[in-house]
Amino acid sequence: MSPHSTYETLRQLADSWGLLLMVVTFGTCALWPFRPGAKSRNHDAAMSIFKEDDNG
Repeated sequence: MSPHSTYETLRQLADSWGLLLMVVTFGTCALWPFRPGAKSRNHDAAMSIFKEDDNG
C-alpha cells in the first residue's frame, strides 16, 4: 500500500465516519441539559450564584 493510498483511505474515513461522530457528539452535548432528569440540577446550577447572598 503506497503512502498516497493510505492518505486517501484515512481522509475518506475522516470525511465520512469522523463527520458522523462529530455530529453525534455535538447533538449529545447540545441536548444533554434538556433531558428529563436534569431539571433539578439545572435549577441548582442557576441558583448557585445566590447561595451566599447576604441580602444587603
